[in-house]
Amino acid sequence: MYKLIALDIDGTLLNSQKQITPRVRSSIIAAKEQGIKVVLASGRPYQGMLAALTFLDLCDADDFTLSYNGALVLKGREQQVISKHLLNGEDALDLYHLANNLNVNILAYTEAHGLITPKKNKYTDFEAEHNAIDFTEFDFTTLSPKDEVIKVMLVDEPDALSAAINKLPQSLKNKYSMARSMPFFFEFMSHKSNKGKGIETLTKHLGFNASDIICVGDADNDLEMLQFAGLGVAMGNAEDSIKAEADLVTLSNDQDGVAHVIEQYILN
Repeated sequence: MYKLIALDIDGTLLNSQKQITPRVRSSIIAAKEQGIKVVLASGRPYQGMLAALTFLDLCDADDFTLSYNGALVLKGREQQVISKHLLNGEDALDLYHLANNLNVNILAYTEAHGLITPKKNKYTDFEAEHNAIDFTEFDFTTLSPKDEVIKVMLVDEPDALSAAINKLPQSLKNKYSMARSMPFFFEFMSHKSNKGKGIETLTKHLGFNASDIICVGDADNDLEMLQFAGLGVAMGNAEDSIKAEADLVTLSNDQDGVAHVIEQYILN
């Protein structure tokens, strides 16, 4: 019997109207009532996950979340840190210069300054509104090497971002964990951070095995957790590359795919 199910939010838990349907909510609550750990695993900050966590009754003291693509593994509404792997100001400055050379915009989440960007743009607005947070226009050249940076994001039009990604130096693959979380977002985290490593950390913390875990997602930043899980599930709307790596493909986020997985593999 599975003991934990980890769910991506955007494109997985939420349908295309950015809603959690009644069937999905009911299945999650029923799974929790059976003693199953239900964990939301997202690229979002905790604040950007809070509405979904509250709606699903996943804010108890013994509930867990993975935020920032696993850079932070947290327990309860108090956000007790189980695991934390960050970048620093020097990383953010290097990526800032890279973004300038590639002619794309950049954002960063920092411990001291929150969400920062050198120049306000529509993707800054999207990220702030998407997560119910504020942002600050900030000169990246003033960052200290000691500044704690949670993640850095190249953000731009999908075609421009694709062109920039194709020009990234190969050396970055050894330095950072990287993933395209949306068509207009490409993210850099600590090389120790991704959703798979976050779920692995939580699995060990709880005394579970990989075979006890179901992970469900749709995008590149979900790949590692699908590979780690005993049952890795791609949504019907997932990218083809994710479907190819999954153990099975469920229905889409507009067809209650998450509920279908929970009903079939947990509640039954």
